[in-house]
Order: sequence, then C-alpha cells, then structure tokens
Amino acid sequence: MDVDVESKMNLSHREVRVLLLHEFRLGRKATEAASNICGTMGQGLVSTRTAQRWFNHFKNGDLELDDLPRSGRPMEVDVDFLKQLIEEDPRLTLRCLAEQLGCSHTTVEKHLNELGKTWKYGVWIPHELSAHQLQQRVDACMDLITSHRNYQWLSNLITGDEKWVLYVNYTRRRQWLSAGQTGVATPKADLHPKKLMLSVWWGIKGVIHWEVLPNGYTITADLYCQQLDRVAEKLKGKQDRVYFLHDNARPHVAKSTSEKLLKLGWITIPHPPYSPDLAPTDYHLFRSLSNDLRDKKFDDESDVKTELVKFFDEKSQDFYERGIMSLPERWQQVVDSNGKYIFEN
Repeated sequence: MDVDVESKMNLSHREVRVLLLHEFRLGRKATEAASNICGTMGQGLVSTRTAQRWFNHFKNGDLELDDLPRSGRPMEVDVDFLKQLIEEDPRLTLRCLAEQLGCSHTTVEKHLNELGKTWKYGVWIPHELSAHQLQQRVDACMDLITSHRNYQWLSNLITGDEKWVLYVNYTRRRQWLSAGQTGVATPKADLHPKKLMLSVWWGIKGVIHWEVLPNGYTITADLYCQQLDRVAEKLKGKQDRVYFLHDNARPHVAKSTSEKLLKLGWITIPHPPYSPDLAPTDYHLFRSLSNDLRDKKFDDESDVKTELVKFFDEKSQDFYERGIMSLPERWQQVVDSNGKYIFEN
C-alpha cells in the first residue's frame, strides 16, 4: 500500500526506531533497513547513518527506543562514534552529526571543541594528482636531494615564471557590522578584466630581469627564447654556471626552448608536472606579490610598472635567498609525504 507524504511526516522517532528494530531482528544490514523503510514509508524518512547508529545500539544489547530525559545532567555523547563520523566525512554539519548522535547541535559543538576541531574550509590544491604523478614528484625530489654533495649549487640557481597582473585587484573582506548594516561595498570583478602578463627571472641575490608583455601578447616558444637571451645578457660577467628551474608550461618545454638552453649552457633541473609548491616563483615571489597588489587599482601600464619596480626594489636580498634556499626542505617534505602537496600556512 502506498504511503503519502503526510503519513510519513506523522511517524514519531520511536515509530521509526521500531521499524529499525524489526529490520534488525530480521537479520538485515543497516543500509538495507534504511532502504526498505524509505521505500515503504516514504523517501528521506531515515538516513543510512541513523540506521547504522541504532543498529550499533541493538548489537550492544541496547533495545531502548525512547529518548533519554533531557533535564538534569546533559546526555552523554559517544565520543568514539563522533570521531568515527568526522574521520569518515569531515564535511558533516553540526545538524547532521546531532541527528546521528541523538543529541543537540550545541552538545556536538562542545565535544568537537574539546577534540580541538574547528569548522573551516579545506585547502585548494592545484591538481588532483594521480599515483603516477605522485611518484614523479617523489622521484624528482629524490634526484635533487641526492645528486649533489651539498646545496651550494643553489647559489647559482636562476628561476622564473609568468603571472597575470590585474589593473583592478579588489577583494571582498569580512567586516564588523551591526544588524542592518551593509558595510563597505566591493565592486565585482569584470568578466574579462584588464591585465598584463609579467615575466620575471631571479636568484638568491634578487631579480635579474623582468618585463611586461604588451597588451594582447602571450608567451610562445619563440618569444620565450628571446626572453632567455635577454636574461643571459644580464648575467654576462656575473655568473659563469647557471642551474635553471622553470615549470612545464608548453613554451618552456618546446624543442626550440630545449635547444636554446643547451646553447646557453644552462643546466636545467628537474621539475615534476603540476608542482607550483616546488617552484620558488610561485610559492614565494608571486605569493608575496599577490599580497602586495591586493586592493590596489592601476590606471594604466605605467602605473603597473611603477608598482612592480617598487615591489622588487623594496625586497631585501634575504627575501630572495629564503625563497631559493627553502627548496631542499620542500623536496624532503614531498619525499616524506609520498608526493603529496605542501600546504602553505
């Protein structure tokens, strides 16, 4: 017989638990019991996790179906079950956890706080790495750790990359507001914001060369080779041996680029795919630049260049040295974590 939505909504918690106990005594699993009850009495009547919780009670000989009195001493929470729930799915809300534990959300929150848990966003990662890509990261880092007796060669490392620099860099921030206040408004970014492409190369002593591409230009292998010639010109008489680190962008790994690097006599060090956390320009220089540009607005290309000159000049040599010399520690972190990404603080 079909059951309408109204009769489903009128079932008490105890009546649902009677159905669960019946399914348990028939020898069915919690998942099957939840499916059977929802199929007969109405979808959404009982969740699989709720069925699992009550089946755990039944297995332990606890056949009490009524809620314990709420007055007096607060209801005890099965902390081990709470830990199990959030380990299986750390994205469960307080409401979901309270439903499955049979207590109030404030009680759940209290126990989560005691466990040292806070409700916050998970981190973004650049790419979902495959098993092969994880191994590539480990292999590259092991090679870099073991290929030299020490890390003095890093003083001859040159690295670089490209970054879009926006003319308008507004970000919406949290504000302390009273009820009814709207706060300081933040304009939404344009769908196609005005921007310039920055290319920069640097080492432990600072920036060697940087340039901004004219509007509408993009990096090609030919242009990249021309840029490398300009970097080499800046290095003349200053550095005889060059270890060169760049990522795997298509212009960087093109045949003409490989031939150019060979001609320049630069030693290219391995860099695994999808690994900005192993590229000092990404995790150090551009990260600092993004913080500097936050909430700034530029009227034209000249304004952008003025800000970039100011940013690069104000950074100490210690800043650039830290960015490069942190590489060995990062290589070791990747090896120790079997290739996983390094999360920034």
